[in-house]
Amino acid sequence: MFIFLGQIVNKDCGRKTEYAADILSIRETQERISCYAHRAPILTSATLDSLSGRKLYFKCECFQKGGAFKFRGACNAAFSFTDDEATKGVVTYSSGNHSAALAAKLRGIPAYIVIPKNAPTCKVENVVRYGGQIIRREATMQSREEAVSQVLKDTCALLLHPYNVPRIISGQGTISLELLEQVSSVDVIIVPIGGGGLISGVAIEAKSINPSIKVLAAEPKEADDAARSKEARHIIIHPEVKTIADGLRASLGSLTWPVVRDLVDDIIVVHDNEIVTAMQLCYQVLKIAVEPSGAIGLAAVLSDRFKGDPCWKNCNNVAIILSGGQQVYPRP
Repeated sequence: MFIFLGQIVNKDCGRKTEYAADILSIRETQERISCYAHRAPILTSATLDSLSGRKLYFKCECFQKGGAFKFRGACNAAFSFTDDEATKGVVTYSSGNHSAALAAKLRGIPAYIVIPKNAPTCKVENVVRYGGQIIRREATMQSREEAVSQVLKDTCALLLHPYNVPRIISGQGTISLELLEQVSSVDVIIVPIGGGGLISGVAIEAKSINPSIKVLAAEPKEADDAARSKEARHIIIHPEVKTIADGLRASLGSLTWPVVRDLVDDIIVVHDNEIVTAMQLCYQVLKIAVEPSGAIGLAAVLSDRFKGDPCWKNCNNVAIILSGGQQVYPRP
């Protein structure tokens, strides 16, 4: 099996499957956003190598503009719209996607961000800081979609889905492009999974460059709909999820699911207490503050599930996507 131009080709049956992004769209995106997005650094740690029994490479998207990988996709979308399309602004929903607000600010257009009432205060404050207009709703998909529909009706803004659109997936795919330029010896990439936009872009680009590379998802046990979906071979949606990793509560979309189904080699499920331990290690060892959703990749590589699986026995060079530095800190 091999991949080219966004297609997966099975050499036995010749079947081709189109995806929402491909190596060309990702590289075009890289050119479009290169003057806005940071080239996130790679960090290493002998201490964490020893704990995991592998050589770890941390792709630190927590140092990205906005503090998370999401800026890549949001920036790509904001700057790929025509002037006529962009003039009314964009509307999106998220656990607190201030990256969309920042990208819209750079483009000089309004951003309307629908976020749940229980979103962390730091995320809300960052949306405001970047000029986004906040619409607070209940933490249910129905409530947020109803709010988005009303904003679209009132403003004629463009809907910018947080993960289930080609522009977003292509933006997130630039992470793999950079990562494999920085560390060419990677055997496996471990990526957080919620709605699947990040891992879809990462998997498409990584396997286009090197089809033998393994792409694993890391998911909270308390929100393991992606793992259940992959096992069942169809999308399963949890009616309600409760996890410390608030950025991973979304369900797979119609464009991200085919990529997860076909190109993600496995999904490693971890408990919230393992995520907390990984956050502590990031702070104590790497000296960086990472939110739960961003630290889950380290939790996965340290888990018994990963360490004890013979499938990954020879995967000695492991890249982990760290993203999200939006922590709640005590006020002075």
